[in-house]
Amino acid sequence: MSKQERSFIMIKPDGVQRGLVGEIIARFEKRGFKLVALKMIHESPEFLEKHYADLKGKPFFPGLVKYMSAGPVVAMVWEGRDAVKTGRVMLGATKPLESAPGTIRGDYAIDVGRNICHGSDSVESAEKEIKLWFPEGIIQYTSVVESQVFEN
Repeated sequence: MSKQERSFIMIKPDGVQRGLVGEIIARFEKRGFKLVALKMIHESPEFLEKHYADLKGKPFFPGLVKYMSAGPVVAMVWEGRDAVKTGRVMLGATKPLESAPGTIRGDYAIDVGRNICHGSDSVESAEKEIKLWFPEGIIQYTSVVESQVFEN
């Protein structure tokens, strides 16, 4: 049984620079997800080291932090049924050349180091990332069309 959950999705500097913010937001909205938090932010290397702490021992870590802190990102929280799993499917494989056409990375990305978006890989990661990126909390509201999108 699918359940309502939240996922953290971030449009990385390459997605922002290429003007893909609106397209990516539209894809999630068209899929039926509800946007409950959004901000454009230019984060420090120290903050990004916290976000990517699980990758700290990887050889690409310093380059990742340098790249991610080089420009603004768009941080978002999307809510809906199986938001984490579905969000990952919508993004496509981490390596863009392995991503299927129709996915965000399959349609727009070429290099793994410039793969347009980050998406939570589990509900637990989503909760952690949402708290990190949105310490002020997120908006709670009921959409008038929710009963038309989701079965009870």
